[in-house]
Amino acid sequence: MGNASDSTLFVSTISKEYDILMGTLYILFCVMSLLGNGVLLLVAYQKRSTLKPAEFFIINLAISDLGMTMSLFPLAITSAFAHRWMYDEVTCQIYAMCGVLFGLCSLTNLTALSSVCCLKVSFPNYGNKFSSSHACLLVAGVWCYASVFAVGPLAHWGRYGAEPYGTACCINWHAPNNEPTAMSYIVCLFLFCYALPCTIIFLSYTFILLTVRGSRQAVQQHVSPQTKTTNAHALIVKLSVAVCIGFLGAWSPYAVVAMWAAFGDATAVPPVAFALAAIFAKSSTIYNPIVYLLCKPNFRKCLYRDTSTFRQKICRGSPRLEQADPFGSTSQRNNKDMSISTRFSNGQPECHGVCLHCAEEGTPHGHSDTPQKTACMMTGSTFTAVTVGELSAKLQSEFL
Repeated sequence: MGNASDSTLFVSTISKEYDILMGTLYILFCVMSLLGNGVLLLVAYQKRSTLKPAEFFIINLAISDLGMTMSLFPLAITSAFAHRWMYDEVTCQIYAMCGVLFGLCSLTNLTALSSVCCLKVSFPNYGNKFSSSHACLLVAGVWCYASVFAVGPLAHWGRYGAEPYGTACCINWHAPNNEPTAMSYIVCLFLFCYALPCTIIFLSYTFILLTVRGSRQAVQQHVSPQTKTTNAHALIVKLSVAVCIGFLGAWSPYAVVAMWAAFGDATAVPPVAFALAAIFAKSSTIYNPIVYLLCKPNFRKCLYRDTSTFRQKICRGSPRLEQADPFGSTSQRNNKDMSISTRFSNGQPECHGVCLHCAEEGTPHGHSDTPQKTACMMTGSTFTAVTVGELSAKLQSEFL
C-alpha cells in the first residue's frame, strides 16, 4: 500500500459505525486510564517512604500507561469520529513512535517485574539484596531498551505508517514485503520485544510456582503471612501475575494480526481485524490501576485515608451545626429529650453529649472540697443539676 504519504491511507477503510464504536471505547479507556493511573501515582506518592523495590515497576507502568493515554487517545478519538486521519505525516510518525515506545516500555517493565519477583522468591539469597537503587537502574534500562526500537524506524530501520484501518498510525506492517531492512526490524521486534519478554515472564512465574509448591520451607519463608514483608512479597507476585495476564491478553491479538500481515499476504488481512486488535491493545492502559487499587490492601487503605482527610477538610470549611443551633437540631431533640453534660464541682467543666451551654450551678456549702461530678440534665428547655451518683446506672455509665 505504500507509506503514510499516500493520502488514501489517511481515509478510514472501515465503516463509520465501527469508527464511532472505536471513538466511544477510546473515550471510555481514556477517562478510566487518566483517573486510575493518576490515582495510583498519587497513592504511591503518599506512601513513597514505604515503597518496596518491586513496586517501583508498578509506578513506572502507570507512568508509561499515562504517556500512552495522553499521546495517543486524543488523536485517535478525533480521527475516529472524523472517519479519517485528521493530522499530517509528521504527527503520524510521532504518534506511531509514542505508541511503540510506551507499549514496549510497559511490556519490558512487566518482564523486569516478573524477574525481580522470581529473584526474591526462588533465589532469596540474591533477591534480598535487591534494593531501591537497583530498581531505579533497572527502570532506566527499561526505557532505554524500548527507546532503541521506538527510534529505529525514524532512523530508517523499519518504517512507520498509517494503520490499515486508516485512522491511526503505527509500524508499517506491509513494508517487509518489499524492504529487507523493514523485514529485519519486524523480526527483531517480534523476537526481542514479544517472544523473549513473554518467555521470561512465563519462566519467572513458573519458577515461583515450583518453588512455592515444592518446598515447605519456601512456603513458610516467602508466602506465609507470618511476617508483613514476606506477605507483601507474595501479594506483589499475585498482583503482578494478574497485570501480566491482562497486558499480554490485550496485546496478543494485535501481535497475531501484525505478524499475519508482516509474514503473510498483507492484502488478505481485513482492516477490521486490525481495528479490533487495536481496541484490545489500547485497553491495556486500564488493567494496572484496576488490579492494584482494588486488590492491594495498603494502596486501598492509603486511598481511603486520603479521601477521608479530603472530606474532613471540606466539612471543616462548612458552618458547624452547633453554631447554627446550640442545642442540636429538632430531630435530635425529639429522638433524645435528655441531653447531659458534667462538670467538676470546683468549676472545671467535663462535657458529655451535646449540651454545650449548661447553666452554671454553685456547689452546696459544707460539701467536701474533693472535686465531685455533677450532671446538668436538660428536659425540654429546663436544666437541673444533680450529682452523678443520683443518676441511673445507664446514665452513669455514659460518664464513666
